[in-house]
Parts: sequence; structure tokens; C-alpha cells
Amino acid sequence: MIPYGKQNISNLDIEEVVEVLKGDWLSTGPAIETLEKDLEGFTGGTPTVAVSSGTAALHSAYKAAGIQPGDEVITPSNTFIATQAAAAMCGAKIVFADILMDTGNIDPVQIETKINSRTAAVVAVDYAGHPADLTEIRQICDKNKILFIEDASHSLGSVYYGQPVGRIADLTTFSFFPTKNITTGEGGAVASRNEEFLKKVKIFSRQGLIRNTQDFLLEADGPWHQEVHEFGVNYRLTDFQAALGSSQLKRLGDFKIRRQEMHNLYCSRLKELELIRLPITKGNVSPFWHLFSVLVPEKSRLDLYNYLRNLEVNVQVNYFPAHLHPVFKNQIDYPLENTINFYKRQISLPLYIGLTDDEIHQISDLILGFYL
Repeated sequence: MIPYGKQNISNLDIEEVVEVLKGDWLSTGPAIETLEKDLEGFTGGTPTVAVSSGTAALHSAYKAAGIQPGDEVITPSNTFIATQAAAAMCGAKIVFADILMDTGNIDPVQIETKINSRTAAVVAVDYAGHPADLTEIRQICDKNKILFIEDASHSLGSVYYGQPVGRIADLTTFSFFPTKNITTGEGGAVASRNEEFLKKVKIFSRQGLIRNTQDFLLEADGPWHQEVHEFGVNYRLTDFQAALGSSQLKRLGDFKIRRQEMHNLYCSRLKELELIRLPITKGNVSPFWHLFSVLVPEKSRLDLYNYLRNLEVNVQVNYFPAHLHPVFKNQIDYPLENTINFYKRQISLPLYIGLTDDEIHQISDLILGFYL
């Protein structure tokens, strides 16, 4: 069986985790700070706060941004629903914008049509690892004085016009789920060059606890004193998870190279199939390919999916459009033509470290045989 994605754990990863398990700290220890510092090497020096999942990262980022009831947040629908759920749980109304068919990313032109006096933030999702049109979105947000949040769950290690993902948006979130670019089992992080945002992320994700004496509102009874000014949640990452993340980051460059090689091999094998739309790279962008996403004819997508699955090639569909989930049934109908078209044609082929060239040839041969 060939999965569509999976983690890659080395002996060094295991050794680093075991070393922490032998130590004194399983949580709130030094490995967390080490991971956060290590991540700066891939965010262009942008400081980060590690949290327990990609969803936790999004929730913490929205809270730090001050998203509240009455606010509107513009997002694409072509994403896992955590992008919207975390904002909705802050009380925001989700406003969906359509996508570009070439990358599956949010359309900057669509963003501008959705902005009004209640718009608090625009969220771009770097679909499949290819960064959204970050410069254009940055300019739109600056012009309208609204926040720019980048859901980079797919794109740690990607570079956009010379800038690493993590440097351009006001807040950038990452996911370290097993199928992602690196893994900590579960885990994530928030990056921001705004010190106040990052401080709020850290406090919210650590149950709202304030330990800095300069921020106290009450007179301390002793050195144990701590306060809660606003409620937070427990989104802490463990130290052994952090150790795994730091170890994985040492191979991120190699992971990126190998994923690009696999991407190129798929493209070279499938380029003769004109009815399949292969992923592209736009402009001066260096993606870290998280998915190998192709668009096939709508009428054959289900048959191809079942054909490959029956042959133990576990392809996937990414994603069921967020705006179609029943949780949004009471919202206005969004005519997201590109989003629907993309979804009805999309299928993800296996892509992970450990997938061999022979297996890519095998998968490609099966697809060619299906269509030719």
C-alpha cells in the first residue's frame, strides 16, 4: 500500500526524543525555546511561539490579532476547515473569496471585492506548499489598514521572491502534523515580527497566565504569584515533541530538495496527458511541495480515485470546500465558481519522503493506462 503522505523519522530523531525523555523536562522546558529559535532559521529570523497543533496556531493568531464578534475575516474555501473554525470560535463572520485555478490560492482581486468596514483580517492559505500572491495581498491589507494572516500549514520552507514564508504577513501559522513538511506528531507554531502579537500568542496558548512582574495588576504575595487578565487555553507543546521538531528541521533542506525531485518526476511522466492539469510554479517562488495536486476531468475523478485506491495507491482529495460544510448552512450563498470547479477535479497523488522513483513511475503508469 502506498499512502498519500506520511512522516519520515530517522534514528537521530529518535535519539533526540529519547534524550529529552531521560531528562527532567517533559513540558515547559528548554526544548521548546530551542525549537522556537531553530524555526527562526526558516522564517527569515521572524520569532515564533510553538503550540500544540496547526489549529492551535490559527486560534492563537486570531486571538492575538484581536478578532472578535462583529469582525469579518476573508478566507479561501479551498482549505481544511480549521482555517475558518478558529476564527469563527473568536466570534468572527467568515467571508469566502474565490481562488485562482492555477495554484488553488486565494485570488487577490476577489479579496478587494469582499472588503468593507467590518473586515478585520485577510487569511491566505498556501495551498499544496505554493505561497499565495503574498506581495499583492500585503499591499491590499496595508491600503485598507487590515491585518494579513498567512496559513502556512503547507509551506514551511517555501520562499516567495527571496523572502522565506513567515516574514511577509503580520502573523503566520504552521502545522507539524505527521504528513506536513516536518512533524512533531501534533504541533504547530505562530511567527510574527510584531512583539505584541507574539506576546499575546504566548499568553493565550499558556492558559492566559502572566508571570512577568511588570505586567501584574495585583500586588504579588510572593515569587509564586501569577495572574490571568484574559482567559487562555492549554496549547502547550511537550518538550519531547519539540525535540523531534528541532531534529526534523536539520533535514528540512533535504526534504525540500527530494520533494521537488518527486514533483519534477511526476510532471515529466504525466505531461503528455493534456486532460490533466499539473501544478505550476509562479514567478520567483520556491515552493516546498506538501501535496502533488492535479486536476483531472470531473466525470472521471471518482473512477480514477477508486481505481487507484483499489490498487492500494492511496490518493486523496484536498479539500471539500469549507463553505459547503453544514456549519455554514445559514450563511449567504457564495458563488465560488473556481473553488467548486477546482474541488470537482482535484486529486492528490502520493508525495512523501520515502516514496521512491520506482513507485512514482508505477503510479504514473497506472494513471496513463487509465486515460490512454
